[in-house]
Amino acid sequence: MARRGKIIPFPTRAAAVRPPADERALTELHRCDQAEAVVVKSLLESEGIPALLRSRLALSVHPFSVGAQGEVVVMVPESEIARSRVLLSRLTSGPTRL
Repeated sequence: MARRGKIIPFPTRAAAVRPPADERALTELHRCDQAEAVVVKSLLESEGIPALLRSRLALSVHPFSVGAQGEVVVMVPESEIARSRVLLSRLTSGPTRL
């Protein structure tokens, strides 16, 4: 039988520490159109809150939307929902007067 070459195993990643189940659960924060969703997501991420945008519309296939068809849901971890709502209320209340 012919001698085989040396087998080099693929490198493996170190075991990632998974967050507790309650931190992985996402909660709906806000429903809006695509443009507003990008602004809200940027606001949340600038404050260190991870955010996920969910939509039923594939923008690469349908570049436009009409009404609720293009609705986007902004989702955040359950552990950050209270802080996210405070930030969002500041955004929707408008500028403050001095």
